[in-house]
Amino acid sequence: MANLHRQGFEAYFPAYSKRRSHAGKIDMVAAPLFPRYLFVAIDLDSQRWRSICSTFGVAQLVCHGDRPAPLADEIIAELRSREDERGLIRLGSAFRPGERVRVVVGAFADHFGMFDSMGDGERVAVLLDLLGRKVRTVMNINVIEAA
Repeated sequence: MANLHRQGFEAYFPAYSKRRSHAGKIDMVAAPLFPRYLFVAIDLDSQRWRSICSTFGVAQLVCHGDRPAPLADEIIAELRSREDERGLIRLGSAFRPGERVRVVVGAFADHFGMFDSMGDGERVAVLLDLLGRKVRTVMNINVIEAA
């Protein structure tokens, strides 16, 4: 993106916070929302947009015919409106109520349950199968995965 900025283009590379499990640890890392794609604002009449094709790190432009494919400004505005204070896109919960989940970290590790609801921020309610009955437990979304 820095190479595009030096040429006078405004580029946008939306990312989100993704859970990563490595060497027994779970952490959150920034991951691209659209891998291998970024958005570039181009004034086709006044900017030398063909130079983008020879910019280091750019494989090709998405085009319709011989001109870059346009994207409505509202789409970028919608993506930007979902950014948090770190500039990462806030996504909705990946789980649906009633979906079977497994706890992967903590006191309830390897217990199965059912996703109940999304709480504030990163907290979720899960109905765990404990002692022969369903127990509603609130925990961080980062400690569960689809079963």
